[in-house]
Amino acid sequence: MANSKQARKRARQAEGRRVLKASQRSMVRTYIKRVIKAIHGGDHAQAMDAFKQAQPVIDRIADKDVLSKKKAARMKSRLNKRIKALAA
Repeated sequence: MANSKQARKRARQAEGRRVLKASQRSMVRTYIKRVIKAIHGGDHAQAMDAFKQAQPVIDRIADKDVLSKKKAARMKSRLNKRIKALAA
């Protein structure tokens, strides 16, 4: 347990950030699941709409350092590749 006043404050701040980031990661996963569900359904138009909604959310979360920018780019790239394969 933190002993100094400063350490107690930092522990409170860290806990707050942990809760916020967990919520944001969950939101991103939900958007990604919507895209994957549309892909499995075989509906290219619905998959594209879901992807267009997910893209700015993924970028926003990467800007806030909840996800690394490279991981966000990799996720978007893989989803886009699967959508393109669906159209072909």
